[in-house]
Amino acid sequence: MKRKIQSGLALLLSLCMLLSFCPEAARAAENAIEGDYTGKTVILHSNDVHGEIMGYAYIAALKKDFQEKGADVILVDAGDFSQGDPTVSLSKGANAVKMMNAAGYLVATLGNHEFDFGYEQLKKNLEMADFVTICADVFEGDNTIFAPSFTLETGSGLTLGFFGMETPETQTKVNPGLIQGIRFLSKGDLYTCAQSVIDELRENGADIVIALTHLGVDDESAPDGHRSVDLYHNTHGIDIMLDGHSHTVMTEGDGGEPIQSTGTKFANIGVVVIDNAKKAMESHYLLPTKVTEKVTENGEEVEKVVSEMDKDPEVAALAQEIIDRVDAEYGQVFAKSEILLNGERAPGNRTEETNLGDLITDALVWKVLEVNREGDKPATLTVDGTSVDEDHIVGITNGGGIRASIQPGDITRKDLNTVLPFGNTISVVFVTGAELLEALEASTYATPEAIGGYPQTFGIRFTLDTTKPFDQGDAYPDSTYYKPNSIQRVTITDINGEPFDPSATYAVVTNNFCAAGGDTYYVFKNASAQFDTGIVMDEALMEYVDVNLKNVISKETYETPRGDQTIILADENGGTEQDPQGGETEQNPQDGESGKTKTGCYVATSVYGSYDCPEVWTLRRFRDNVLAETWYGRLFIRAYYAVSPTAVKLFGDCAWFRDFFRDKLDTLVSDLQADGFENTPYQDTEW
Repeated sequence: MKRKIQSGLALLLSLCMLLSFCPEAARAAENAIEGDYTGKTVILHSNDVHGEIMGYAYIAALKKDFQEKGADVILVDAGDFSQGDPTVSLSKGANAVKMMNAAGYLVATLGNHEFDFGYEQLKKNLEMADFVTICADVFEGDNTIFAPSFTLETGSGLTLGFFGMETPETQTKVNPGLIQGIRFLSKGDLYTCAQSVIDELRENGADIVIALTHLGVDDESAPDGHRSVDLYHNTHGIDIMLDGHSHTVMTEGDGGEPIQSTGTKFANIGVVVIDNAKKAMESHYLLPTKVTEKVTENGEEVEKVVSEMDKDPEVAALAQEIIDRVDAEYGQVFAKSEILLNGERAPGNRTEETNLGDLITDALVWKVLEVNREGDKPATLTVDGTSVDEDHIVGITNGGGIRASIQPGDITRKDLNTVLPFGNTISVVFVTGAELLEALEASTYATPEAIGGYPQTFGIRFTLDTTKPFDQGDAYPDSTYYKPNSIQRVTITDINGEPFDPSATYAVVTNNFCAAGGDTYYVFKNASAQFDTGIVMDEALMEYVDVNLKNVISKETYETPRGDQTIILADENGGTEQDPQGGETEQNPQDGESGKTKTGCYVATSVYGSYDCPEVWTLRRFRDNVLAETWYGRLFIRAYYAVSPTAVKLFGDCAWFRDFFRDKLDTLVSDLQADGFENTPYQDTEW
């Protein structure tokens, strides 16, 4: 992920936010807008809010602050406001529109998650909107579903032209059954469409053209040219792009492209300042809404908010009313977790097997088996005369559908709904072993880069060799993903402990999104037979925790992934190494002892392995030593989180930061000794 900051002021603010040891951070937003803004237009922008509805109180207050200093202020959003938290998901996105109205948004474009509850629901929600919705590249028949652009003429004679672009990945990131009849432009058609709208805006007198794009900069979007940077380089006439989709914090692209994105969930608010008289952009930067620091309370290290932006009281009251209503319905504690269940994107559910992925697929398969089991007999699934016994029943859910972690401690229904917010139901598809293998090959084509289709699985032991290329075939119909010409990377070891048979029929318990061909799972759409159970995923998970786990998610069962997946990675010298998440053992290069399991180092693997951040590779040699011993992995984890993963990715190349990191290691050795681990000369480790 890119973390580039344009100006000295923005750099200071971001350092304060990320490293969390800047005492002046409490005054960051206030200081940033000091001065007279008469004759200026200020655009405040958000993206990927995903249900963080209290954030609207921040942006509404910031709007008033700029207005009091003389600015004309415009609020805009780059998509994904309808889903992500029960505060908006339970209303199928309607509450998000209500909050945006209250904050005073002027214009917004669509994100892929705006379609999660179906196109008809989206239209119903936006009929309530006081803001203009723009989207140039999504069609129903020959017409765009919303206006492609919006022109604003200010009282000072400045004309602003906005146009919206939606990611083509929506067609496979949303249940296809909910967007029938909707067409998304892709590949080169995106550029032609955008250029046409830019030209029209310029012809109509736009002094500045602003692209509201929900395209992102994820590597998985690169092959078809669907990133915001690709759009910028294949068009001309865009002054600035306000982007979303990849949850990136950035004020420019790698090549200096004028692309700004705030991250997600109102971690930041984007600011663009325009000089009305000069009809030109003056500056653009990000302001953090909160600053946190790590403190120790009751013997435990926790994140504590030390400062935050002011909130608009009326907007905050409306947000609190919604939050209280949801908490009353969903906030009751029904279970406890003894461990952290990993709901991160990358490293996490989009890059590797996780303990939360295991828990969810366990629950899905368990529920289907319970419904179809008679007494103590093994379950059998039968559809249209095809029967599959229990030993041929497996589970797959896409990692992109897992949206949050579960923290140690109390668990509420709201927590599980936040993890699985889409309201997906459990489906069963019948496929051959060869088709199952194709699904795994297609859904891991980008690994070790993050991909939303990455399979979290039950009952399937497989090895993924990322040193081998994906043999890309034709694009799946109506998809941005590709069929493999041949199986190069995935080898299935066994199914439920029995030999894998490519010609056998297997029943795959999945979600209705994947069953309909969502993400990389087109092969499931054409399954020989399938059915939808109608059981909602989060309700099945809740029942599994209640009935099967007795309301306790224990260390013994879920502290680490069960080790069904083994990933072979290329090392920095071009050789190969096995990812330790699969519980593989190997000779210890340090002391010659064999049989040292690396399963205990799983969390270390997850914190160092962000393959979409090149800066993290400066830690590779250090990482190799980390993985040599379990205790060392734990030491690394503690030190890593003491200084923030983002900070390591950003500043791993800096000598001063490495010194700081080593100081953290020194202070934490005693903690490890208290845990019963022996000290070793880690100081000799080379970076």
